[in-house]
Amino acid sequence: MGMIYQRGNVWWIKYYRNGRYFRESSHSKVKKVAEGLLKRREGEAALGRVPRVEFEKVSFDALAEEYLRDYRINRRKSLSRAEYSINRLMEHFKGLRLVGISTPMINAFVEKRLNKDASNATINRELAALKRMFNLGARQTQPMVERVPYIPMLKENNARKGFFEHEEFLALRSALPSYLKGVVTFAYKVGWRVSEISGLTWK
Repeated sequence: MGMIYQRGNVWWIKYYRNGRYFRESSHSKVKKVAEGLLKRREGEAALGRVPRVEFEKVSFDALAEEYLRDYRINRRKSLSRAEYSINRLMEHFKGLRLVGISTPMINAFVEKRLNKDASNATINRELAALKRMFNLGARQTQPMVERVPYIPMLKENNARKGFFEHEEFLALRSALPSYLKGVVTFAYKVGWRVSEISGLTWK
C-alpha cells in the first residue's frame, strides 16, 4: 500500500510495484494533488503499466545499446552498417532522454546530415535504425519507451539499381589489387557511394 509524505512544503508519494518501492514528487504543496498522483500510480501498477516517471529515466544511449545487442545476438550480417548508423545518431542524440526526442528534433538531425552532404539514402538508413530502436524498446517486456515518435523519411530519387550477392562480392574482392580491397569492403558493408567514400582518410 502506498503513502504520501512531505519534504519541506512539497508532497511526495511512495508506492510499490513488482515488489519494489518507488518515490516520486508531486511537485505540489497541495496534499490532494499527491493523493491523486498516488491513486494513478497504484492503478498503473495494478494494470501492469509502466509509469511515465520510469520512461523518463531511459536514455538514448541505453536504447542504442539494446539495438546493437539485438544485432549481435541474432548474428546479423549488417551489424557494421547498424553500428555506423548508431554512431551518426549518437552525434545528435547522445545523452538525451527518450521522452524528449520529438519529430522536430529528428528533422534537425536530418538537416544537419544534409548539411554534411550525406545522401538521402544514407540518412534514410540512419532514420530506419532510429525507428527500429524505438519499436524494439516498445516491445520489451518492461517497455523502455512510452511512444514511438513520427519519423519522416526522405525521398530517394536517385535510388541505385543492381546489387551484389555476397558470393559475387567475394569473387570481385579477391580479383582486386590489395590497395582497393579495404575501400571496396567498406563500400559493400555501409552502402555508400564512391563520392562519399573518396573524401575519407584511409589509415
